[in-house]
Amino acid sequence: MIEDLLRELAPRVLGALVRHHGGFDTCEDAVQEALLAAALQWPEQGVPSNPVGWLITVASRRWTEQWRSDTARRRREETVFARTPADPVVVPDADDTLTLLFLCCHPSLTPVSQVALTLRAVGGLTTAEIARAFLVPESTVGQRISRAKKQIKAGGAQFKMPPEGERAERLASVLGVLYLIFTEGHTASSGAELHRVDLTAEAIRLTRQLHASLPGDGEVAGLLALMLLTDARRPARTRADGALVPLAEQDRTLWSSSMLAEGTELLTHALASAPIGPYQLQASIAAVHGEAARAEDTDWPQILTLYGLLHTLAPGPMVTLNRLVAFAMVHGPRAALERLAEAEAEPALAGHHRLAAVRAHLLELAGAHDAAREHYRLAAARTLSEPERRYLEDKAGSPMTIDKIAWIHLRDGRILGARSRGKDTYYLPGGKRDPGETDLQTLVREIEEELAVTIVPGSVAAAGTFSAQAHGKSAGTEVRMTCYTADYEGTLRASQEVEEIGWLTYADRDRLSPVGRLVFDHLHEAGLLK
Repeated sequence: MIEDLLRELAPRVLGALVRHHGGFDTCEDAVQEALLAAALQWPEQGVPSNPVGWLITVASRRWTEQWRSDTARRRREETVFARTPADPVVVPDADDTLTLLFLCCHPSLTPVSQVALTLRAVGGLTTAEIARAFLVPESTVGQRISRAKKQIKAGGAQFKMPPEGERAERLASVLGVLYLIFTEGHTASSGAELHRVDLTAEAIRLTRQLHASLPGDGEVAGLLALMLLTDARRPARTRADGALVPLAEQDRTLWSSSMLAEGTELLTHALASAPIGPYQLQASIAAVHGEAARAEDTDWPQILTLYGLLHTLAPGPMVTLNRLVAFAMVHGPRAALERLAEAEAEPALAGHHRLAAVRAHLLELAGAHDAAREHYRLAAARTLSEPERRYLEDKAGSPMTIDKIAWIHLRDGRILGARSRGKDTYYLPGGKRDPGETDLQTLVREIEEELAVTIVPGSVAAAGTFSAQAHGKSAGTEVRMTCYTADYEGTLRASQEVEEIGWLTYADRDRLSPVGRLVFDHLHEAGLLK
C-alpha cells in the first residue's frame, strides 16, 4: 500500500533534508507537504522508480520555496546565497530513523509532545490521523507539534546521535514514548472502543525499526516482544458487541500463535544475550500467560516472582497493583487485601479506577460480594473507557445513572443531531463530563471535538434535564441528560467519531435513544420542533 510505503520512507526523507539544510522545524513541514503530494499523485500516476529520491526532490523544492518566501531571509539573500550549498539533496546511505527518534524524544519536551512529534516525524502520520487516534481536536495536536518544534529549535538540539554517556538515558525515553503509544492503543484511556489498532500497529512498526537499528539491545528486543505477546491476545479481548473480556475468560484459541511465537523467540534471545531490564521482565510475564492453554494452567508463582523483580528494577503504581493480583492468586485474596494499603498510599493512584477495580476483584475472590459490588460501581464511575465501564457495571450487578450534557441547537423548526460511526441512532451533540469538569467546560469541549465549532460561553442557557432508560444498556440503567442552548463560532462539520450530522424534525423521533425522544416530545409540545 502507498500509505504504508510513505510511512516507511518518511524518516529517511526527513533525515536527508535536515542533514542538508538544517532546521528540523522547516524541514519537517516540507516533508509533510511532499508526503501529501505523493499521496495525491502516486495512486493515479504510479509509484516512481526511486520513491525516496522523488520525495526528497519535492520536499527540498518545498523547503526552498519556504526559504525564499521568508521576508527576513530575502533581505539577506545575497549574503546567505554565497554560503548556501548549490548541490542537490542526495539520498543518504545511512538510515536516520534512530537519530530522528532521539530528537523527537528529546528530554526538553513533554511526554504528550514527544508522542505527537514521534508519530508525525518518524511515523509519517498526519496531524489529523494523530488527532483521530487520540480522540482530541486536530488543532490540539497541531499546537503540540508546533510547540515541540519550537522547543527543539530554542534548545539548540542538534540532528545527531546523543553522546555515548547520555545514550542509555535517552534511549530509555524513546522506549517510554513507544510503549506509551502502544498502551494507549491496547487499552484506550477514553472513548467507546477498547482498542485503537492504528496506534498499536504504529508502535509495533516503529519498535521493529528501532530493533533493526539496535539488534543487540536487550530492552529494545524486550519491548518489541512485550508488544507482540500482548497484542497477540487482542482478538479475544472483546465480544462481538465490543464488550470487554477479561484474561481469565478469553477464548485462547483466538490468540495469534504467530505473534506469540515471534515474541517468545525475541525474548528468549534477549534474556540469553543481554542484561535483564524492565521491558524484558514485562515480556516474560506476558509470555507466561501466553504459555497457559487454560486460565487455570497459569503459573502464578512464576508471575509473582517476576513481578517481584520488576518491582525492584522499576517500581510503579501499576506494577504494585498487578503484583497484588498475582500475590492473591498465590497466597489468597485476604492476604492481598491486607497489602492493598501500600497501593492506596501512592499519589498516582489516588482516585484511579484501577485501584477500586482491584479492590473489588479481591473482595469478590474473598466472597465479600456486597462490598465488591460497591467498589465495582466506584471503578465504573471513575473510568473514561466505555468498554471498561460497561464491564465494571456488569460486575457490579446493579444499574447505574449515566450523566450527560447535551446541546440543543434549533434552526427553522429543526434540531441538530449527530450519528456516531457504526451506529444507527442519532443523538443530541454532547457527552459525559471528564473528572472535575463543570457543565460549561464539558459542553465546550464536547462540541469542539464532535462538531469542530466553539461554543460562546456567555450565550449558554439551561434548557432542562431529562431522564430515561439508557439505550443498549441493561434494564434499569438510566441516562440523565442536562441540556443547554448556546450560540457558536465556526462552521459545523462532523469530527472525531461522528460520521454524520443532520437537521432533524419530529418525524425523526424514533431514530433517537429514549432520552432523546423525551427531548423531542418536549420541544414539539412547545412548538419549537416541526
